[in-house]
Amino acid sequence: MMGVVQLQPLRWPIVRMWLPVNIIFVAMLGTGFYALNLMGIGMFSVWKQLANLSTALGDVLIYKKSYGWPVWGCLGLMIISAIVGASTDARFSWEGYTWQVINCLLTSAYALHLREVMDKVAEHTDDKQKLSEFSMVYYNNLLSIPFIVLLMWGFGEFQTLPQQHALGVAAFQAVALLGGIIGFAISFSSLWFLSQTTATIYSLIGSLNKIPIAVVGLLAFNEPTNAKNLSSIIIGLSAGVLFTQYKGKKQG
Repeated sequence: MMGVVQLQPLRWPIVRMWLPVNIIFVAMLGTGFYALNLMGIGMFSVWKQLANLSTALGDVLIYKKSYGWPVWGCLGLMIISAIVGASTDARFSWEGYTWQVINCLLTSAYALHLREVMDKVAEHTDDKQKLSEFSMVYYNNLLSIPFIVLLMWGFGEFQTLPQQHALGVAAFQAVALLGGIIGFAISFSSLWFLSQTTATIYSLIGSLNKIPIAVVGLLAFNEPTNAKNLSSIIIGLSAGVLFTQYKGKKQG
């Protein structure tokens, strides 16, 4: 690509290895949208923390890693926070929370499996090295398109898409373009970070972005809340930060 970005050509062995990652990725995005449509942003952020628990369990059971009691203590706080928050959630919906639990499991599966694929794919590349970040973004997004198109067809969105008035609005087009650029940056940085660390650390560092998301969601969208619900959000987010700090010290 103009000599600036080197992309790994599409190869069937790499595609075959990467396809399960894409299936999980698309399913993760889809369940996240369904959950967010039925939940408040604050509780969505808190329950997203449960992905840390399932990721840590995956590391222990699959990759035989071990963690000290502070880690499990923080995870316990996350679980308590999620349960308390759900019991006081003014927008509680069994359907929404079911989608969110599925999303958490898929988020963990994505991080755990992608980390494994990153190491194994090197044997199929030109230089026998791991894929570059640009190549990973290339494979991840390109191979996701067929599955997204299939979902659009399955839910009948091809019929309703031309009817969307917003598609012809310049402001919407500008925001959509900006969203695409930000999405690329998120994908690039996430894949780079995951390639440098473990799935659990990747998941835990992601806990930090839940703080501004929860705060902005409550303020900007005027989400209904109460003292108990707000305290559960604070406890859950604080547990995520403590978890990250502990792992950072341990790694250091």
